Amino acid sequence: MKSWQEIWAYNKYWVMARSQQVYNQIRTLASNNEWNVDKQSYFNQLIKDLELKEPTNATLTTAYQHVWGYFKKICTEDEKIIYKKYLSELSTDNDDLGPYLVHLTDKYKVKYLEKSRIIQELKKRE
Repeated sequence: MKSWQEIWAYNKYWVMARSQQVYNQIRTLASNNEWNVDKQSYFNQLIKDLELKEPTNATLTTAYQHVWGYFKKICTEDEKIIYKKYLSELSTDNDDLGPYLVHLTDKYKVKYLEKSRIIQELKKRE
């Protein structure tokens, strides 16, 4: 089960940024901490399908808000103001918030996020 948890931790916010429906499907799939080869195969197919799907404004906003949850109690007031500004302006065509969340991840050394696919892929775009 540990390897499944690591795989899910890596993919969770990336999945959320593409489809809340698939995110919920995967959570249901992993319920009861029972993981098997069939579930792994289905999971792999869901991930592969999502690789062809772009985030929407709504899904990206939801994912970034979840990522922000790691910072909201440790960041400065100025960082909160910047977050709110970028969030209000966020769209798939105007994404200053993603790189800002990468910056905060690096600044505060949030290990869970450093290992996440969403942060790693945002770093590739920089």
